[in-house]
Amino acid sequence: MNHTRPRPVSFTLPTGTDAASVRARVEMMEHLLERSFVIPGVNMPVGIDALIGLVPVLGDVVTAAMGAYIVWEARNLGLPRWKLARMGLNVLFDTAIGAIPVVGDAADFVFRSNTRNLKIIRKHLDKHHPQTQVIEG
Repeated sequence: MNHTRPRPVSFTLPTGTDAASVRARVEMMEHLLERSFVIPGVNMPVGIDALIGLVPVLGDVVTAAMGAYIVWEARNLGLPRWKLARMGLNVLFDTAIGAIPVVGDAADFVFRSNTRNLKIIRKHLDKHHPQTQVIEG
């Protein structure tokens, strides 16, 4: 049997300020935070948001900062204030619930603020920057 080391996955993180680059960064961040790997046996996608959230206080602060980054990117795209406020409330709610021991850790699997915020950004980009749409298949 040939045992070879897995090759490191290489990707480039777009650094531009154009809508397509921002979309790619936000989608990568959301994937990392909410769907990085699958729990064996349950087949439920989980991200580092749920894992880091297990660390009391510090975990919640770190995941809130990562969620705030997505809102900041949305601001740079020019999303209306009411959408930014909704996104901020998603992060705030996720952080507040996540701060409750045990209950908050379970809630991280159900209420995914970053996924909700990505949907808001995608809807805005699909309407105002249709050239950024990615065909998945």
